[in-house]
Amino acid sequence: MSKIFESEIKSNVEVAPAIFKLEIDAPELAKLSKPGQFAQIQLPSETFTLRRPIGIASTRKGVKMFYRVVGDGTKFLSTLKEGTTLNILAPLGNGFSMHYSHKILLAGGGMGLAPLLSVAEKLREVEVLIGGRNKDEVIFWIREFVHLPAVRSIFVTTDDGSYRYGRTGFVVDYLPEIMASSKFSAVYTCGPDVMMHGVALEAIANGLPCELSFERRMACGLGACLSCSIDTINGRKKVCKDGPVFDAKEFNWD
Repeated sequence: MSKIFESEIKSNVEVAPAIFKLEIDAPELAKLSKPGQFAQIQLPSETFTLRRPIGIASTRKGVKMFYRVVGDGTKFLSTLKEGTTLNILAPLGNGFSMHYSHKILLAGGGMGLAPLLSVAEKLREVEVLIGGRNKDEVIFWIREFVHLPAVRSIFVTTDDGSYRYGRTGFVVDYLPEIMASSKFSAVYTCGPDVMMHGVALEAIANGLPCELSFERRMACGLGACLSCSIDTINGRKKVCKDGPVFDAKEFNWD
């Protein structure tokens, strides 16, 4: 059940060019949140009327979120300092299924690693495939995942090959090799739609359940405005209310 929280910023730091890690003091929200859910943040300025949707990436020590500066709203958010109070509507949406007892493969691209981090905190055994444009966009994610007890292996791809310990290319290029090397019970993915399409096809080809977390612009975050609707085999669904996590079986992959 979602609530309104008035929570102070503990830190708001740039971890890669134009990418920020926001930590807030919200112990009750941390207890209520499930992996894959998100928050709607009201910016403390009369200039911005709509809340900004940001995924909840971690609840281990307070609440941690990551966001990319892409417009005036996130640019303003990046200027807020420790001690600033944020009005937060959360937790929202439906998260990942957490009932699989065996190892899960987490495949994420860019900011899509955020909800997968929250999954890795809760499960017993995962392997992680991290994709990014360049080394700056993967190194901070590696640091977030590497110390989690559930993480058995981390695989990395960069579009430009700038991370020397990873592969050049995309997540879907590396995926068949990883899936052939280990036995998984399911695949969870989040990132660009084209990437998730490829991940879902590979999972289905291997007979594995697959869940996808969609990233969409949202106005209300409550299912009222329909701005985040997507097509499924069961008709139009709202990413904010019906998702953001969906079963791959809900889509036509032909």
